[in-house]
Amino acid sequence: MELQPREVVSVDVHAPADTVWEHLRDPRLIRRWFGWDYDGLDAEIAQTFRDEAREHHHGGSTRSLVWPHHDRMTVTALDDARSRVSVTRRSHDGLSTFDGVFDEMDEGWIQFVHQLAFALDVHPGEDRVTLLAHGLDAGDRHDPLLFRAGLHGVRGLPVRAHVEAARPDGSRVGGTLVYKSEHQVGIHLHGIAESLLVLLIRPPVERPPHGTVDVTMSTYGLDDAVMAEARRRWDGWWSVAPQPAAGA
Repeated sequence: MELQPREVVSVDVHAPADTVWEHLRDPRLIRRWFGWDYDGLDAEIAQTFRDEAREHHHGGSTRSLVWPHHDRMTVTALDDARSRVSVTRRSHDGLSTFDGVFDEMDEGWIQFVHQLAFALDVHPGEDRVTLLAHGLDAGDRHDPLLFRAGLHGVRGLPVRAHVEAARPDGSRVGGTLVYKSEHQVGIHLHGIAESLLVLLIRPPVERPPHGTVDVTMSTYGLDDAVMAEARRRWDGWWSVAPQPAAGA
């Protein structure tokens, strides 16, 4: 029996379809949105987008990349200036690898497609630097990490709501909630550094005993001095939780 595909994420992008497609085929442009900075990123991009992916042209305004495990990323032109990017994957029905709670690949695609949209909508033509704090203990219900980080309650806000947080050092940061899903929220941070902050919350059943939080911030166009200040504030912001062990 052929399993029906399911849509994992769909996002409208304020860029022509040809521009979006270039950002799926040119490794230098893929680097502006896919994954995060680490020594193996270029090799991962080459394997994922050049070695494994196959192009499908549907005629007219739609093109897709298809992977051997049936993941499909589709770009559709909405008009001359806007596109829709969607990812479909195989149904979970009958898959022994899915625990019914958390799908790592789903969460990756959700995050990456929104990072693609942010790069093209807010920072077209700019290179990205990412700041990471992954595998942080989410804390128990009496002392949740997001409360300590000034972001408690953000998961309950509607999309496009204003977000304002007080960091542990007393500084404030504001933004707009641009997307949320069962396990993620994405916040467009305003100010000097227009950045995308993504919170990925793994539930306790996945990471006992409390669950974990992965925090990723995509920044663009910062000079050395501003980048150094951003890193200092970032370290202070997420020092409220133990950092993961190397390789975790």
